[in-house]
Amino acid sequence: MNDFTVMTQQHPDRTVITVAGDVDLKTCPELAQAAALIPLGGKTLHVDLSGVSFMDSSGLNLLLLLRRRLQAEGGHLAVTGLRHQPTRLLVLTQTYDIFAADAGWDERLTA
Repeated sequence: MNDFTVMTQQHPDRTVITVAGDVDLKTCPELAQAAALIPLGGKTLHVDLSGVSFMDSSGLNLLLLLRRRLQAEGGHLAVTGLRHQPTRLLVLTQTYDIFAADAGWDERLTA
């Protein structure tokens, strides 16, 4: 298993969470805790998954929960850096279109 890391950077207009390693049932609580500690208040949360080659349904559920939280707070979730397997998970679960507004996703789907 890959080492799992979560790095958070706060900027005036957005927060960026950069994730590396597998996002699964074992690692999702760490990512959820990092996201829960961030006061978003209408900002955009960028979740950079370029270091994630595997994501299971618990990772998908976390993205959906983050999206719902941000919408309730007037913010926006931007998921970036999707690799092949996480993209396929979103396509197979018919959730890809929920996040597809983020630039560059169509290119990554075929990568």
